[in-house]
Amino acid sequence: MLKRTALVLLAVVMAVVLVIAGFRKMQASEPYIKEVLAQEGNADRGEAIFKMNCAVCHGIEATGEVGPTLRGVSDHKTKVSLIKQVISGKTPPMPQFQPNAQDMADLLKYLEKL
Repeated sequence: MLKRTALVLLAVVMAVVLVIAGFRKMQASEPYIKEVLAQEGNADRGEAIFKMNCAVCHGIEATGEVGPTLRGVSDHKTKVSLIKQVISGKTPPMPQFQPNAQDMADLLKYLEKL
């Protein structure tokens, strides 16, 4: 009985992993996201973009003001989810914002440093 339960649990875990992998692949297939992920980001440019567009709400040091802290954000969010967060405008009061692909890649590189 224990062996069967372990096999069922393993099968469920494998199914979940496959679903997540498929979902991430589907997300990355969107043209804008694909274009961003193909760029090599520059953290210095990303910091300048952050300070011009994001610091008002997230703080000059990204420690949070109106918006949440972004320190360590890339430790728990994928690049795809960060891109979608920035461009969607679905979490008020964050506005919809879609920089060009290079600027977004630079911003992601900066967020990885936080």
